[in-house]
Amino acid sequence: MADPQGFLKYSRADAPKRPADERLGDWYEVYASLSTEDRKAETSRQAARCMDCGIPFCHSGSAGCPLGNLIPEWNNMVRRGQWDQASERLHATNNFPEFTGKLCPAPCEAGCVLSISPDAGGPVAIKRVEEAIAEVSWENDYVEPQLAELATGKRVAVVGSGPGGLAAAQQLTRAGHEVTVFERDDRIGGLLRYGIPEFKMEKSVLDRRLAQMRSEGTKFITGCEVGVDLTVEELRAGYDAVVLAVGALRGRDDRNVGGRELNGVHLAMEHLVPANKECEGDGPTSISAEGKHVIIIGGGDTGADCYGTANRQGALSVTQLDNYPQPPTSRDDDISPWPTWPYILRTYPAHEEAGERKFAVAVEEFVGDDEGNVRAVRLRQVKVERVDGRRQVVPVSDEVEELPCDLALLAIGFEGVEHMDLLDGLGIELTKKGTIGCGSNWETSAPGVFVCGDAHRGASLVVWAIAEGRSVANAVDAHLMGDSQLPSPVHPTALPLAVV
Repeated sequence: MADPQGFLKYSRADAPKRPADERLGDWYEVYASLSTEDRKAETSRQAARCMDCGIPFCHSGSAGCPLGNLIPEWNNMVRRGQWDQASERLHATNNFPEFTGKLCPAPCEAGCVLSISPDAGGPVAIKRVEEAIAEVSWENDYVEPQLAELATGKRVAVVGSGPGGLAAAQQLTRAGHEVTVFERDDRIGGLLRYGIPEFKMEKSVLDRRLAQMRSEGTKFITGCEVGVDLTVEELRAGYDAVVLAVGALRGRDDRNVGGRELNGVHLAMEHLVPANKECEGDGPTSISAEGKHVIIIGGGDTGADCYGTANRQGALSVTQLDNYPQPPTSRDDDISPWPTWPYILRTYPAHEEAGERKFAVAVEEFVGDDEGNVRAVRLRQVKVERVDGRRQVVPVSDEVEELPCDLALLAIGFEGVEHMDLLDGLGIELTKKGTIGCGSNWETSAPGVFVCGDAHRGASLVVWAIAEGRSVANAVDAHLMGDSQLPSPVHPTALPLAVV
């Protein structure tokens, strides 16, 4: 059983970060490297804070982990020094714990019983324990290829190589199917590769997992846009089932703002993708913040990624704008009672490095120079209202503030799946939300074609993508074989976690 006094003996401690001035000079991960022994010792103390609750909200219900990670179990194994068993138990529910350990916002911690009362010292540092188990697993060769016992002779195409597609591919390969992952970019990984900055997750972490998948038998084809380079007819003829894991990469824009057409005003991904390619060794980025005043519009994860990237590129200043007022720093039980996802101010490591954030403001106009380049933004104080169920940003002051701006980045979300020849060829229409719909078994309107991840639920969390990838693998396996023993952690009608 757990140590019932562990949370009294030890305080919550998040992973230590490297000094801000040091990490601004490189692209390495923000967190400090620890020796294996130091990592084990500190993580064991954190794991000992887990009380193994009678009802573990951290991995159950809408407030917990979508993957159903058996958190109290591997916490207790870590506390006892049983790292090999902890690795086995963690990998039983999560194909890629090193991804979630670095990138997931940890809804499990919001559901931790220790987060109910401030006097308890805060929730267990679950995300830190998870990442530590993953790293110790690699260091001690606990992670090995899992080869299928029998080959089914069935062929499956997975279109898209983000976390959802990779999870589906690995599960189906282990079930004995011949799986090929198609990626239109030049490297495998989707947003893990080109959307997530190197300082959040070094791509060597992704590459070592891909090496395991190749050893298991999964095939990867890059630079291939299915529906164009590989026709729908060839796809149908060559594969017994298809999984669409194409993401939801259609960026939300606002063409109604004056000056949107000026040079230097870009969608966020137009900045992040070439910056990540530069880190891959592909040459200088086409959109650099070096020597520029940068304005980032949007207060979420993508905006924070642009924030950290711009500062590392040598921006003169970085300012992030948010339409909403500044949230409280601690949970308000009247607004978001435990164990729901709390409405609080979320400060990313990038925000601790340089720059500033402004709340309850909106861009009224981009101001250009005589050559058509953006030189400033004009801001108004605003409030967000719901009118007939629709979100509206309403000015609350006549005062206009002007800030210098040489580069503006719109990080205001995504509108759904990009329009592509593949969907037209399969006869699949997008839903009103811009996503690909499916039935109760993850199958789309096209027979034998299934969907998972952001393409199905809209832009969401890495943990949801992996959970849906594992679930769609179960559905595809059952479709091909009549039954499946693969796990299925989520149902296709489950709603995504709302991240504020």
